[in-house]
Amino acid sequence: MTVQKAVLSVFVVVLLTACGASAQQEAAPAARPHNVILFISDGCGPASFTLARTYLTDVLGGEGLAVDGVQVGAVRTRSADSRVTDSAAGATAFACGIKTNNGALAVDPDGKPHTTVLEAAEARGMATGLVVTSTITHATPAAFAAHVPSRGMTAEIATQEIAQGIEVLFGGGTMDFLPAEAGGSRTDGRNLFDEARRAGYQIVRSRAEFDAELRAPVLGLFAPGHMAYEIDRDPAREPSLAEMMRKAIDLLKDDPDGFFLMVEGSRIDHAAHGNDAAAHLHDILAFDEAVAAALDFARADGQTLIVSTSDHETGGLTLGRNIDGMGVYAWRPEALEPIKHSNGALWERLTAGGGLAQTLEEETGIRLAALAAPRRASLVEAYEDRDAHAFFRAYNEVVSRKAILGWTTSGHTGVDVNLYAFGPGRARFVGNHDNTEIGRLLADLLGLEL
Repeated sequence: MTVQKAVLSVFVVVLLTACGASAQQEAAPAARPHNVILFISDGCGPASFTLARTYLTDVLGGEGLAVDGVQVGAVRTRSADSRVTDSAAGATAFACGIKTNNGALAVDPDGKPHTTVLEAAEARGMATGLVVTSTITHATPAAFAAHVPSRGMTAEIATQEIAQGIEVLFGGGTMDFLPAEAGGSRTDGRNLFDEARRAGYQIVRSRAEFDAELRAPVLGLFAPGHMAYEIDRDPAREPSLAEMMRKAIDLLKDDPDGFFLMVEGSRIDHAAHGNDAAAHLHDILAFDEAVAAALDFARADGQTLIVSTSDHETGGLTLGRNIDGMGVYAWRPEALEPIKHSNGALWERLTAGGGLAQTLEEETGIRLAALAAPRRASLVEAYEDRDAHAFFRAYNEVVSRKAILGWTTSGHTGVDVNLYAFGPGRARFVGNHDNTEIGRLLADLLGLEL
């Protein structure tokens, strides 16, 4: 054997040995997490994350989104009865690992209840929590803690949530917990705050109470309905999503059996339904801030798995669009910077007595006199008629043209959504997954039976 052949033979043996070791490492089961934090960016598709990242880097001078460093794949989102899911069916896939019909929560298409990952965690002795910016009875949190055929059964959802023994419940939605005579929406006369207090819950309903010493179990609701959009949020009245999540981790982290926490950026979706680009943007940035804080915890902890995905995309957002029939190869995130409020909050200021031209320029940077006559006329007519829906249509078109972005719908779409993971078990999430696989993987990694 020549020297060259001998060297080549040794190289091949070393290479094969290395490849075999690598294959063994890949085939070895991933370490199991002690804790799981599941993030859901409701209604947030790939274009929405591009919008937020570009605004963060090009307008605010940041370095990129926290989620960017942990992206592992994508999720397919269809429900049992539609290629375009709603939040109830989407969240049920994450919570139970099953397909169901749009509108149903933690039941299969035949109406049979299925155990959720949160319920299985509670049964195993783990601490659990739900942190959202919607009402706590909204579709996504409800899918983890209630079993009903219709997401509209919010009074029943609230009743079931209180009975689950969940250690941390943070969000909005006091109306569903109070009877009508106490300013709520319940028609059965029950005061669930009183019932929860008797069951041992600490009740928190203000920023001051949130900032005081908390203990688990705790029910913290900070608005009659949904919490404020991040762009409108008054920090003196409502905590941010990141603040609620940090507090939840502090309350759950010492449980010897570990914890399961679901955190939802709920109002990302609501802003997209309204084609409200600025509100959508700022709620995504607030969501990413919460993910960043969780990643800091997970890196220090070493035994926490973080998974983040969306239940669906909302709005059909495009970055770049036709202007006057011609496709424009550009878009301008800086056009969103002067906007100070969501559409709803802007309308409140307009109808509170502020003049249209002055309020628009002060609150959005839009000069009414500089607009083309048809768009100016649409705004003026809607404002004078006090027609909010017509005003939003005209205003959204003005904002979208300035930013060169577009919306194809006020509903959901069927595109795949991004998937992110960090921590023990991360490798199991690499690739393109059906949404039901997310729930089953979480249960499997925690050793739970669904």
